[in-house]
Amino acid sequence: MTVEHISQSENGARIAILTVSDRAARGEYADLGGPAAEDWVRRVITSPVTVMRQIVPDGREGVADAMRALADDGADLVLVTGGTGPAPRDRTPEALADIIDFDLPGFGEEMRRASLAEVPTAILSRQSAGVRGQTLFITLPGKPAAIATCLQAVFAAVPYCLDLIGAARIDTDPARCAAFRPKAG
Repeated sequence: MTVEHISQSENGARIAILTVSDRAARGEYADLGGPAAEDWVRRVITSPVTVMRQIVPDGREGVADAMRALADDGADLVLVTGGTGPAPRDRTPEALADIIDFDLPGFGEEMRRASLAEVPTAILSRQSAGVRGQTLFITLPGKPAAIATCLQAVFAAVPYCLDLIGAARIDTDPARCAAFRPKAG
């Protein structure tokens, strides 16, 4: 596992961005997905956050180990880019299923719906989401434009989901992505 980048805040939510890619892990090309996800998060989240990025090769067991470690180390939100397609080594959804307490199928459904409006091959993607302890995982495609589409489609629900599972609170810029939190009463 390669730790590529850490940007810390004194307090606030801990967000991990895990890039799943054989070639990026070997250094054959620059990871574009991780930086794109971090840029999106930094533009949308207004509360203090610590962001960490890692790169791991494709493959179910290694990806599951990396995800498990991030949750067990206290990440509140883990965005996983790559490994969600139908290629033989794309096993991110299976790795997620191995480590979560429960899945949140609506995230994957909405990400595919939004992506299909832009590209017909989005039907091949296997994005998913789930919870382990107090950590929310969201799996995303590896391409920067697709990452932005998917995050924009589902992120309004993320702050409330984090509230419900007992993770750190995050707030968003309503001009970019208005978080939905039901009113009490």
